[in-house]
Amino acid sequence: MNKDIFLTNSYGGKKENFQPIDHKNIKMYVCGPTVYDDPHIGNARPLVVFDILFKVLKCKYGKDKVTYVRNITDIDDKIIQSAKDKNITIKDLTNKINKNFQEDCKYLNCEEPNFQPKATENITEMIEMINNLINKGVAYVSEKHVYFEVHKFNDYGKLSNKKIEDLISGSRVEVSTNKKNAEDFVLWKPSNEDEPSWPSPWGEGRPGWHLECSVMSKKYLGDKFDIHGGGRDLIFPHHENEIAQSRCANETEALSNYWVHNGFITLSNEKMSKSQGNILKIKDFKKKVNGQAVRLALMSTHYRQPLDWNEKLLEESQKTIDKWYSSYIKLDKPKLISDDDLYPLYDDLNTPKYIANLHKLYEKSQSDNFEDKKEFVSACNFIGLLTETKEEWINFKKEKSNISEEFIKNKIKERNLAREDKNYKLADKIRDELYEKGVQIEDKDGKTSWKFK
Repeated sequence: MNKDIFLTNSYGGKKENFQPIDHKNIKMYVCGPTVYDDPHIGNARPLVVFDILFKVLKCKYGKDKVTYVRNITDIDDKIIQSAKDKNITIKDLTNKINKNFQEDCKYLNCEEPNFQPKATENITEMIEMINNLINKGVAYVSEKHVYFEVHKFNDYGKLSNKKIEDLISGSRVEVSTNKKNAEDFVLWKPSNEDEPSWPSPWGEGRPGWHLECSVMSKKYLGDKFDIHGGGRDLIFPHHENEIAQSRCANETEALSNYWVHNGFITLSNEKMSKSQGNILKIKDFKKKVNGQAVRLALMSTHYRQPLDWNEKLLEESQKTIDKWYSSYIKLDKPKLISDDDLYPLYDDLNTPKYIANLHKLYEKSQSDNFEDKKEFVSACNFIGLLTETKEEWINFKKEKSNISEEFIKNKIKERNLAREDKNYKLADKIRDELYEKGVQIEDKDGKTSWKFK
């Protein structure tokens, strides 16, 4: 079986054999959050997708031979506006949202990247790159702004596979009389008196969003690296602009050899948006469901495809993990995952196929064979599942149900009496009431058992 890793490269739109620049130092950069508001379920998808890719790369090349960088954007127009709306300082806002973001990552059982640099910690390097671009004649100063002149980069639009005029007409391009051309994008802009600012050769101001990632990826990974990841919404203009400014500044034929993008999440087949009022924040899931269930749901569809999020998907994921815990054993050391088991993940992170294999391993593990259980739990652990003990899983469900065992047993007695009286409508009502409170009951061989779902 082929042991190579294959990834779909957005730059060209083809699945390619992954060939690292240096087998002893694999480098991956993923665009992180802009910390103006708490992360939602759409933000959770790239967290899980690239966490799995991180695991696969470490398994293939060695734990100490992969460098994963995910930035924190802590200066941006949205951040400034959000701080004003909440009537708090920008620092208080960004610290709070970043803290919540890190907690959400733990809830989803994502490993920490090797580096999580903040934009505000790299302003000096941003000014240096802007000066470099001006000196190379691809950027210009206008009314204390600095713009990148897009038409001076011949490969602009190759990532999104569109012509400049098509990209501009179909996107939200900042309109300004300061620009030479409509498509030019800002590298530096002046700040208002009540906004954060830093001294620069062009006056007090702050960097453009796109520049931040170019500078931080260069600082931690060099002029050129292996993988750049993010959501599909970042292909244009963000990643297209990153490529343009980085390649011009660094004088390279590529910024990243592989561009990997995850698909969107919809809610009951509708696009998530604040105007629709259908934004589901990760923190809200913590009140009712274990993060493992959310993680499994996010892996249920191939990362490149759209994922429709709904209650049924989450319930099915929770039922699956509940079932899988019947084969749980505590491992001192996980069993080495076989190439056959890992193959779906090597093949463009095919998590649905890997999960299908887990179901087969689960069925096999239902025997009393310790090695079969060890193989199953190890395979689950590899993708961040069954990492808690069975007791922790059950206790979480108990805590979230907020009802006592005495209450449950009394309700089951009421239901049994109703069934004896042939009052099936009342019996069904009691069953549904318990289910809504997180308790699943089952009638078998004349007895009724229950468990937290």
